[in-house]
Amino acid sequence: MIFTPAQLPGLWVIDLEKREDERGFLARTYCEREFAAHGLNTRWPQCNLTLTRRRGCLRGLHFQAEPHPEIKLIRCAVGAIFDVLVDVRRGSPTFGEWQAFELTAASGRMLYVPGGFAHGFQCLTDHCEVFYQMSEFYYPELARGVRWDDPQLAIPWPVPDPVLSERDRQWPRLSELP
Repeated sequence: MIFTPAQLPGLWVIDLEKREDERGFLARTYCEREFAAHGLNTRWPQCNLTLTRRRGCLRGLHFQAEPHPEIKLIRCAVGAIFDVLVDVRRGSPTFGEWQAFELTAASGRMLYVPGGFAHGFQCLTDHCEVFYQMSEFYYPELARGVRWDDPQLAIPWPVPDPVLSERDRQWPRLSELP
């Protein structure tokens, strides 16, 4: 794996080192030793898979609040997504800043996301599957979010008029977070 620090502190881009032959390839997607050598989380008690059927659907921007913020390892397993991460850590010098990445099944690129970041993605193709490894169990009472269309963030989502869940339509703006 190739670990590259992203622009926002604690966020890492992880690219696969593929070993290819005529059959295809093999690539490591996780190694406890390599993650530990970079000072990253090595405990993943929960894994999630999302299937989104239609291009343009948007999920997010979600995070889990203290005392159980989630560290995530995110990978697009099928299709392609526009993945966005927003720093929602109060007191952080990068609070309110965001960074976006295109993740595709073909590239295998992963994102390591520290706790305190809101996460969302928009599908760029039909039938997208996104696989997450999570550092925490899910606590529904700690589920939080930020509006996908918050003018303070001004995220340029690639597909106009996204399909959203009612819950994602109701999140507060960044300035309204407690």
